[in-house]
Amino acid sequence: MSNSTVAATKHNRWLPVIASIAIQMCLGTAYIWGVFQSYLIITKATPNALFNWPATHGTLAYALLLFVLTFGSTVGGRIQDKLTPRPVIIAAGIVMGIGFFLVRFTTEATPWFLWLTYGVLGGFGMGMAYTTTIATCQKWFPDKRGLVTGIIVSALGFGGVVFSLFAEAVIKDIGVLDTFSVLGVIFVVITVLGSFFIKNPPEGFKPEGWTPPAPKDGIITQNFTPLEVLKTSQFYMITFAFMCATAAGSMMIPMAKVLGLQPDSGLTKSAALAGVTIISACNSFGRLFWGWASDKLGRKKTLLVLLVIAGASIVGVAFVKAYLMLVFIAIIGFSYGGFLGVFPSMAADFWGTKNIATIYGMVLLGFGIGAVASSYTVAYLSAEKAFSTAFTIAGIAAVIGFIIISLLKAPKIKK
Repeated sequence: MSNSTVAATKHNRWLPVIASIAIQMCLGTAYIWGVFQSYLIITKATPNALFNWPATHGTLAYALLLFVLTFGSTVGGRIQDKLTPRPVIIAAGIVMGIGFFLVRFTTEATPWFLWLTYGVLGGFGMGMAYTTTIATCQKWFPDKRGLVTGIIVSALGFGGVVFSLFAEAVIKDIGVLDTFSVLGVIFVVITVLGSFFIKNPPEGFKPEGWTPPAPKDGIITQNFTPLEVLKTSQFYMITFAFMCATAAGSMMIPMAKVLGLQPDSGLTKSAALAGVTIISACNSFGRLFWGWASDKLGRKKTLLVLLVIAGASIVGVAFVKAYLMLVFIAIIGFSYGGFLGVFPSMAADFWGTKNIATIYGMVLLGFGIGAVASSYTVAYLSAEKAFSTAFTIAGIAAVIGFIIISLLKAPKIKK
């Protein structure tokens, strides 16, 4: 048994996973914007909301959070690669917590303050914690990379379920703005405590009894630097495909409750709220299931299946009503979660785990751009009652993503 293996077995490799699950659950609040928006912005469906803003003001806050998350992921990943995960996670929790806490000072005349606090600060803190926890756990589990990635990111989706119910209950007691502040305090406490259980394994760590497989099915046994990754065509293909693949989910997540509250939806208010919970739950399960499935099927085949599901379901939701609409929303969440569970593992397969926190942060740029474009598009077109047009655009994006992934091959082994 090697020294690295002996040293590593003294540290339970599931402890970082458990701590990461708790932290990722906090990050799941990114996916309950539909709850906040229904209480923040006055529409025909939500006449008792707080502010008389256009819908785009709200979805811009959500889009900014996801877009800035990509930069936080890259910065946090870079620091984690140079130092250790703990200071990155502590800083992430503080930045995210402050951002959410300050939302309480937003007024109808200052929508920009919501964009700055929730969108920029909240997104940057989320990004720092997001890739750092994923990268750390991938290093502990080279033998189950897809599964452990699915477990970690599924916690984010499950956090959306838990916090959507929590937020609805707290909003009724103290109002929507103060609810953001309560969440901010929770984030700081959980991330700081969780950071003490998250550390990298020893250099060259291998689980006892595990032998690295020979390179196959797109799995590379070398570690690329971020600069080397930028010189590969695969980086640009994966980043653009990521943007296209998540368009359906990025449109549905902020608008699930709003869509269900439309007069012609055929759903009650409680059923419309269920749309947010359903998409969060299926998002969570999709990350776990498809992360595990990609270990069996291969990343490429899994992504192709997911792109077909995402494209068909987002187009289909425009033609259904009532409870069948909730079924399609569930399928969209299930496929969206799958993308977030498989793309991190594909990046680690292609370019190694040593610098994966930084590299996956770079790949997330495609996700961030897609989130901004998709959520803003659906918000703008929803004001024109043109949901079907927005969903058709997402379906076309899925087709483009399918073509790109079909052409994708693993990068060449470095000389």
